[in-house]
Amino acid sequence: MAGGWARDGAVEQQIEDSLKDAVAAARARMPAGEGETHCVECGEEIPQRRREALPGVRTCVTCQAALDRTVVHSAINRRGSKDSQLR
Repeated sequence: MAGGWARDGAVEQQIEDSLKDAVAAARARMPAGEGETHCVECGEEIPQRRREALPGVRTCVTCQAALDRTVVHSAINRRGSKDSQLR
């Protein structure tokens, strides 16, 4: 049930769109193509099994874990709040 001027299902549609955007962003960040034999961050050798499991991999497990901890937020405002749009 939507409230105010929103149509029925608007909240669910916002959630679905946000999930689709997050999946698309994650897929865009995935490595592709020829991978590296050594980590581009620290220079350590990337194990063969990791290179086989993730084609196009460029970082070792330790460096990738550090990169994954970095939070990236979407720049799309789906809430429609006037205050958040004015920032």
